[in-house]
Amino acid sequence: MKVLSEQLIRNLNISPVTCIEWVKESLAMKSASELPVKMSVHPGEGEFFTTMPCLLPPPDGENPYQGTFRRQYFGVKVVHRLLDAVPSLGSKLLLYDARTGELLALIDADWITAMRTGALAAAASKALRKQHAKTYGFMGLGNTARAALTCILEQEPEMLFHVKLLRYKHYEDDFCKRFEAYSNVSFSFTDDVRELVQSSDVFFSCITHATGNIVEDISCFRPGITLIPIHTQGFMNCDTVFDRILGDDTKHVSGFRYFNQFRDYNEIGEVFAGRDPGRTSDNQRIIQYSYGLAIHDIVFAAKIFEQVEKQDMPQLELYQETRKFWL
Repeated sequence: MKVLSEQLIRNLNISPVTCIEWVKESLAMKSASELPVKMSVHPGEGEFFTTMPCLLPPPDGENPYQGTFRRQYFGVKVVHRLLDAVPSLGSKLLLYDARTGELLALIDADWITAMRTGALAAAASKALRKQHAKTYGFMGLGNTARAALTCILEQEPEMLFHVKLLRYKHYEDDFCKRFEAYSNVSFSFTDDVRELVQSSDVFFSCITHATGNIVEDISCFRPGITLIPIHTQGFMNCDTVFDRILGDDTKHVSGFRYFNQFRDYNEIGEVFAGRDPGRTSDNQRIIQYSYGLAIHDIVFAAKIFEQVEKQDMPQLELYQETRKFWL
């Protein structure tokens, strides 16, 4: 079993544009995969361990994306959010050969989690924003927000973005420094989340936990806004009044309290595939909910594993019993 560290993955220099391509590819093969609803346990308030399995389709199927892998993969990611962990979010992934049951790799999945999440948010914002959207608002300035903005800026390097940040513990200073090398972004700041929402054409919430509604006054969400709550929490009051809601997977999103009251629902993969127009009016208020799917993680892990499979790297030897009767 190979051990893929975060540093090894970072050294591959996988581009944000490639991450966006992989996210779209994974959604395109979702219907041919087995993707159970993920399961969570909660050690404390605001804490969780979540188990996320996925079986990718065999490489000899009808879907053109299935031919991109050398073998059929099964994988399971375990992600946690713990108040005593630094950072609070962390994840590990086991990748298997689905035909033989061989455990191929133990993978540090923190980079994968951040980049696949940011890539989907970036792709969705481009697909769903109104024409001439100018201001992108961000609340929560951690790794997920950095991944999202990196993907946004690199998928459209010719476009100038104005990004407005909600100040928090001076994190906005480090956030801006992270993007000093980009010429297609400018920044401004606010201390008021209501004002941030009201001034944003596209609004990203990247906080990892929320209790109650972030903004109670629905009128703050002006016509034409695209709302992307990356970790899904804090905007339940918008669910029954926004014009459209796009989810990443219906089985996962159907557990939301007001799912049956969504005015107009579809999956974001249908928009990427061209089977759904996404936004049909610049006045529509749209939410894009991504619950976070194991299929993204396993596709990323398989892509990365096949890049490094022949390289020398740390391995763990696990004794594999070959006798039928061994007890």
